[in-house]
Amino acid sequence: MLDSRKKQILQAIIEEYINSAEPVSSNSILEKYPIQCSSATVRNEMVELEKMGYLDKPHTSSGRVPSAKGYRFYVDELLQDDNISLEEIKYISEKLETKVNEIEDLTQITANTISEITHYTTISIGPNVKEQLIEEIKFILLGTRMLMAVILTETGLVKETIIKFDEDITEKQVETLNYMFNNKLKGKPLEEIGGKLEDYLFEEMTYSVKVIKPIIEQIKKVIMEENQIHLEGTNKSFELPEFNSLEIAKSFVNILDEKELITDMLDTGFAQDINIYIGEENKNEELKDFSVVTFKHRIGNKDLGTIGIIGPKRMDYSKVISVMKYISKKLNEE
Repeated sequence: MLDSRKKQILQAIIEEYINSAEPVSSNSILEKYPIQCSSATVRNEMVELEKMGYLDKPHTSSGRVPSAKGYRFYVDELLQDDNISLEEIKYISEKLETKVNEIEDLTQITANTISEITHYTTISIGPNVKEQLIEEIKFILLGTRMLMAVILTETGLVKETIIKFDEDITEKQVETLNYMFNNKLKGKPLEEIGGKLEDYLFEEMTYSVKVIKPIIEQIKKVIMEENQIHLEGTNKSFELPEFNSLEIAKSFVNILDEKELITDMLDTGFAQDINIYIGEENKNEELKDFSVVTFKHRIGNKDLGTIGIIGPKRMDYSKVISVMKYISKKLNEE
């Protein structure tokens, strides 16, 4: 357990290191932070914090840098989540007022906004499509043998596809299709399209298999499509001093190239809306040199997807969390 002085010194060291990327000395702490004790006392406390595992001492410097344990204590106990300026608040408000047609667009805009303010790389992915509840299915006749299916979910997700047939279909058949599909599927998850639905339609409708089967197959194909992953601000990461290391830079590029790794990273269990994983807390070995912050993107109870921020362990956690919390509040304003 850390006493108040150790907490104050640890917080000062971490915040100074985040700002400077240089090992922190006792003199720099006393010059820049309101710590009321002597230089010798600060040095002694730094030695104690190092012994306790909260700080590391680089071989080439007399200063200290935070350890993963130090960052974790800072995030859990010391972090201030109001680190956001009036200019940033105005910028967020303007960006989120942009009119969008689909929730994927809103998620991208949010990810871009976070990247612009924090200067870290953001990754966004839409919600799990198969778990979305169906609001409406609309069939529109485009020709005697062509139909458009538009699927709208309760969160505003829109999926559309074109279905071609080997035989003519009529407006009357389309009306029946609209009624039957909505009667059976409204309020149900998308993954229920197929299986029992197919049997039900074959029993209830007198149309040939050549009409029903292509509709089911094409809709299932669209639903099973993988969510697109969007990256924002990738170039910003390479301006950070950590990326002067060729090994770190190569590792970062490899991570962004691995779609499965990114999806897995964003799909980590959500005990809360914002989750922080520092270094080896990431379950994937390739992420051990990085910190990842994931943000469950919601409006009310509607899941709009997930946004992740990836950066060095020397991440400005206070800024990142403050921006995420403000955006979440802004999205959920009445």
